[in-house]
Amino acid sequence: MNRQALPVRFFRAVAAGLLWGCALAGTASAHETLKLDAPKPDLAPTPPMGWNSWNKFGCNIDERIVRSQADAMAASGLKAAGYRYIVIDDCWQKSRDADGNIQADPERFPGGIQALADYVHGKGLKFGLYSDAGALTCGGRPGSAGREFQDARQYAKWGVDYLKYDWCHTGTRDAEAAYTIMAKALRESGRDIVLSICEWGTNQPARWAPKAGHLWRTTGDISDLWESKKDWPIGMVNILDLQAEQWRYSGPNQWNDPDMLEVGNGGMTTTEYESHFSLWAMLAAPLIAGNDLSRMDADTRRILTNADVIAVDQDPLGQQARRVWKEGDHEVWARPLQGGDRAVVLFNRGAAAAGIRVSWNQLDLPADLRAEVKDLWTGQVSKDVHGGVGGTVAPHGVLMLRIRQPGRGAMAGSQ
Repeated sequence: MNRQALPVRFFRAVAAGLLWGCALAGTASAHETLKLDAPKPDLAPTPPMGWNSWNKFGCNIDERIVRSQADAMAASGLKAAGYRYIVIDDCWQKSRDADGNIQADPERFPGGIQALADYVHGKGLKFGLYSDAGALTCGGRPGSAGREFQDARQYAKWGVDYLKYDWCHTGTRDAEAAYTIMAKALRESGRDIVLSICEWGTNQPARWAPKAGHLWRTTGDISDLWESKKDWPIGMVNILDLQAEQWRYSGPNQWNDPDMLEVGNGGMTTTEYESHFSLWAMLAAPLIAGNDLSRMDADTRRILTNADVIAVDQDPLGQQARRVWKEGDHEVWARPLQGGDRAVVLFNRGAAAAGIRVSWNQLDLPADLRAEVKDLWTGQVSKDVHGGVGGTVAPHGVLMLRIRQPGRGAMAGSQ
């Protein structure tokens, strides 16, 4: 499915609700009251990092592409930077066999899913698949409704480590119940599998998703653009705004997911992609690349492998950033880090360069603090900084800073 077809995907999901509602009511009713007896495995103490096929390839995915992405992740520096998951999104599946077992599309995946998972594991990476809580996936392929336990056992047999579970064609199903069923099925599958809940944030997932999954989508699908003035598609800053009040729900093994990264797909500038990556790191978001890893330019690789920015995203304290100040197009996001450091982003949404500054008081730091401050994109370290910190921020750009209090160890210099 190409990028222009995304609205079709969205409206198909909405319109299909009435069509499939009666069918799903029958297939799921026997399991809808299941409870989660086994504890959720601790598979995501920090936000997952990896790659997903959808943003770049849509439904035009096959095993050759997946192998090339695994090769590139292992060889390009992404694996060394912490990226681990290779996830095939929609359209890998074709049908079910006589016993009801889900089958891969034989033309696109002639070697089968288990062989592909083995290939990915052989690179020292982890393997993920996609399914849907409805009768069909968003791309019209077989979904998992009424087949959750059977599918989970198949995934475990194949060596799946991560399941992205979507919400198309679900009719009148209750989201909490539907995702609880799949969570239970995965926990009984005999294999540890991360559950990525993808119901677009429409059913108050923060209320129930932490018990079932390791991450949950907070919005509809991201698009590769800075900002949209319409309800669809959704731009990067539109999604950012929807995260401002989500900080209290996120933490180790239960992450808010503002959707996958668009870095390197060509719809934004390099500066905008730096902002995108910085802000997702501040949000403690899963860092799931969505570009063609085998064809990255130098800027894309530089952004996706920035060790200092990734360290903020992967900070063990796991606290999502809060927007602590906003005036017009200028704002400040901040999050505490383990050991007492602060990560700060000075963000300029405007079309002209702007001076932005934040005081220690706004960051809940002592007024007399003399801190060490590192710019996480230039690598420059400034010492004995007092009162606050600021600078000139490029249009649509950020200054991303790490603030360290004296006595907590010196920060490294330029990367």
